[in-house]
Amino acid sequence: MKSSEKLLARRYFPAILCVECDSPIDALVALCIPREEAMDLVAASWRSEQSQCVMATVDGGRSVAALRTPEGRWAACNAFPEPCYTTRREAERQLQKLLRRGRRGYVGELAGGV
Repeated sequence: MKSSEKLLARRYFPAILCVECDSPIDALVALCIPREEAMDLVAASWRSEQSQCVMATVDGGRSVAALRTPEGRWAACNAFPEPCYTTRREAERQLQKLLRRGRRGYVGELAGGV
């Protein structure tokens, strides 16, 4: 795959922080994902040590994500993957629209087909 195709495969989405945790499993459990399922999701999503995002859907269809923070912790977030954005800037703009009353958030990155 060419580097330009890899760039096209990347998609970005806004995510609202719920709580920070020490591991992606703890973050998913904090978002009401059963521990066994969280462990399976984390194991399946780690293609490399540099995995930065684990996304799931809880009962009722709500999207959630565990995102690695710049400090190295894991953020348990409500995710808004629809629509996914082709640039980080677009996702950051949408995130700013979603943040209110002192909430914090992150931009998640999905690498599809990579």
